[in-house]
Amino acid sequence: MATHAVYLLRHGQTEWTVSGQHTGRTDVPLTADGERRARLAGKLLREMRGSTEPPALVLSSPRTRALRTAELAGLTVTEVTEALAEWDYGEYEGLTTPEIRERVPGWRVWTHPVPGGETAAEVGARAAGVVDRARAARSTGDVILVGHGHFSRVLLATWIGRPAGFGVHFGLEPGGIAVLGDERGEPQIVRLNVPPIGF
Repeated sequence: MATHAVYLLRHGQTEWTVSGQHTGRTDVPLTADGERRARLAGKLLREMRGSTEPPALVLSSPRTRALRTAELAGLTVTEVTEALAEWDYGEYEGLTTPEIRERVPGWRVWTHPVPGGETAAEVGARAAGVVDRARAARSTGDVILVGHGHFSRVLLATWIGRPAGFGVHFGLEPGGIAVLGDERGEPQIVRLNVPPIGF
């Protein structure tokens, strides 16, 4: 039984995070506050891990906001992978939910189509691959995944055997950390949305 944990680190704040714009493929940089929170998140991660051993695996989304967060958090990324990229919002990229609802009343990313983008099932399939890889690597050490808001929430749902849409029930703020593990073989969300120190 693995005794190590999987840590999810959401990238720090961006201007589009503040405005509520859906940010998938667009490479929006961190704000000054986003950079500050990324540094603080790194300090918190080190304290939470309580180990001087390097993680067995550190994966990051290829988007600059994720890579910069990893860098500022003091992480050495093992691999950059599209598997950790944010949900592809297709035609809704850059739009806020109220703007989308002007076209499609009641629209939610969790339950409605995303023209030209990914379905919840497709995002869930990506998350399942990441979870499988994290579980395998966790047998030899901690795993850290640096990514995005919606996709990380799908990862949380996938970890406990729920469909992608179940991610609506979890929150993960910019720079926030979630910890995944298990209890006697049952997958568990050990901690959720832990804010950086000094948040």
